[in-house]
Amino acid sequence: MFRGGGKLGHMTAGPGEHRERRSGALLEFLARRMRLRSESVLAPLGLRPRHLVALTVLREAGEMSQQALAGSLQLDGTNVVGLLNDLETADLVERRRSPEDRRRHVVSLTEHGTKRLNEAECALASAEDDVLAALDPVERDTLYDLLRRASSGGPATCTEAIRDNPDVLC
Repeated sequence: MFRGGGKLGHMTAGPGEHRERRSGALLEFLARRMRLRSESVLAPLGLRPRHLVALTVLREAGEMSQQALAGSLQLDGTNVVGLLNDLETADLVERRRSPEDRRRHVVSLTEHGTKRLNEAECALASAEDDVLAALDPVERDTLYDLLRRASSGGPATCTEAIRDNPDVLC
């Protein structure tokens, strides 16, 4: 039984009674579980979420200037240089001088980078399966559709989501 809280719409439930259902805390909890699980499956591949985001953007772009990548990731140039140093050392990306403007660097995925990105996406699918194990395939599709609809007005693609928030894992 609900007791009036003084204003209409601000009803409170007594002990053991149905309380208003809010999704924010559950979404945050689920996102945290997904983030932690994702980090654990990416680590053996030598990747961190920020690496995966950069690789995903580069795969979709084909190649892009270092400055354009910084803009897409919403990172300053110094942070992008460090990120690209990590990826270049692991032979996941290649930086070369732009033939049109020798002051610019163009960045692209290497063949090894493409393979590693595919491995990471498979690992992330496994992590998602673990986190969402309580849901059957139809429920997962429904969850996806509901989350997509709830985020309408936001980014329509993974690349747009990454540009808005470099910590997003797609």
